[in-house]
Amino acid sequence: MFSLRGHHLLCLLGYRGMGYSKEYVQNMTSLHEVLRTVPDTDILIVNKPDDLCAKFPNNQPYHCEDDNIRERDQSILNKLGIQEGQVLAWSTLQNLIMKNFSASDVPALCSTCSWKAYGVCEEGVQEIIDGKKLRRIL
Repeated sequence: MFSLRGHHLLCLLGYRGMGYSKEYVQNMTSLHEVLRTVPDTDILIVNKPDDLCAKFPNNQPYHCEDDNIRERDQSILNKLGIQEGQVLAWSTLQNLIMKNFSASDVPALCSTCSWKAYGVCEEGVQEIIDGKKLRRIL
């Protein structure tokens, strides 16, 4: 089981192997690959630093505890109709995203995200809506 915060559910859809550091990328790629190949993996929903935040590099400003990040997480959880503390399979979360999101929701929900300009999260949400799975990164 992995712990994930709300906005990281969308980040994983748009993940393309980029990140804050080599260690962060390795961690995210590993987690992404498990979810891609074992979609019934359980996810504990949190609204605090999660398994991806655990590898955030020490040499960069740590934003994982910022209020605007928590607000983004909560907005995404609200849109999905889920709450902190729930445990859901990744496949269930993908289905909730498919039913409750459109790619056009991402810019407003993630307006302060430094990765927004790449457009990959919108693309990832659209791919899930289209019935595709997570992209292969390895």
